[in-house]
Order: sequence, then structure tokens, then C-alpha cells
Amino acid sequence: MSASLIALVPAAGVGARALAAGGDGIPKQYRPLAGLPMLRHSVLALLSDPRVREVRVAVSPGDTWVREAVAGLPRTVWRPCGGATRAQTVANALADSGAAPDDWVLVHDAARPGLPAEALARLIDACLDDAVGGLLALPVRDTVKAGAARVVRTVDRQELWLAQTPQMFRAGLLDSALRDAAERGFDVTDEASAIEAAGHAPLLVPGVMRNFKVTWPEDFALMEKWL
Repeated sequence: MSASLIALVPAAGVGARALAAGGDGIPKQYRPLAGLPMLRHSVLALLSDPRVREVRVAVSPGDTWVREAVAGLPRTVWRPCGGATRAQTVANALADSGAAPDDWVLVHDAARPGLPAEALARLIDACLDDAVGGLLALPVRDTVKAGAARVVRTVDRQELWLAQTPQMFRAGLLDSALRDAAERGFDVTDEASAIEAAGHAPLLVPGVMRNFKVTWPEDFALMEKWL
């Protein structure tokens, strides 16, 4: 591989919806799962592929948990460059990484500790020769309804996918897309949405169920069964 491949893990949030799992004020990415902080599991998942040159964890300034959470992990650094939003954190981490425009960047949620090595390898294999890059995703299986208190319509699910991470793009393309989205005030919910807004079509690579995002208090027990 001529271009480097680095991984960014935005971990500057507090996970407000999951705090009720313990009530001790510890951000969800540091809560224990199978005896280890959730963040450590997520970083270890990225390190499973030797093509990942480095994993860079972006945390909030003043974070007091990350040093212990990633202590002793190879090819791993943490940086206090987190921003007010996920998009800002990723943009800051990308700038801090010193990645060349042609380098590949994997962005992975700190709250997806169940990423299997084979899914990560499948994403990397698919994206390395792709002009844009892509993301892990799952086809929607359930019937989808639109509405608030009552159903307004049933949505055709044939072309609907649930986005996962990692999401893999060239550093230069991702940086440009994030900057453009910020200037336009576009709400970036994941890296692929910024790439899409810039006029590109990311590749959809089949993900796996166990790579779900730990969001609600009950998700911790479910994830522990996978780990």
C-alpha cells in the first residue's frame, strides 16, 4: 500500500443517553465492558488489521480517563483536540494527524466496540481501489414508518441502509468535504454525509449486526454478550 492508512476515533462526547447506565458521570466510551473500557475495545478492533498504521483518539481538553483507557496499546496515540460536535472533532483530529491528502483515513465510533476483524478487512479491501471510499452499512430489514404520533406513510426500504463505522475516505477529500459542510452550515451526522454533500457517492460495504452503536443503557448488556 503506497498511501498510509490511519484511524481516527472521535471520543470527545459524553454519551448523555447512556449515562443512566451507571449514574456516575463517566462518559460512555470509558464505561467497562467485559472488564475493559469500551474505548479500548474499539481501538483494539482497529488494531486488528496491520494495515492500520496508527490509531489516533481525539478527546476533549481536560479528559481524565483516556490515558488509562488506552495505556500500553501499540500504534495508538491520544490527542486533546476534540470539538463541540463530532464533525469538528473529526476535522480537528484530521488536521492534527498530519495525514497527506492521498492517505486513507478510517473514522470509527468509540461506541462501536464490537467491530469484527473480518468486517474491518472487508471495508479496507473494498475501498483501497475505489475512487471515493465507503462505509460499513446494513440493509434495513424491518418495515419503516414515517410520522410523529401517528403513521404518515410507509417508506420503501429496498434502498435503505443503516450506516455504521468505520467509514474510509482519502484525507484530502474528507478534509475538503468537512470544511465545505461547515461553511454551508450543513448538519454532518457522519463522514459519509459530508462526502455525499460534496457530490460523491460512497461505497456501501456490508457490515455486521454486532457492530452496533452502544447508545442506550440496555445496550451495554447486549454488547457484553458479543464481547
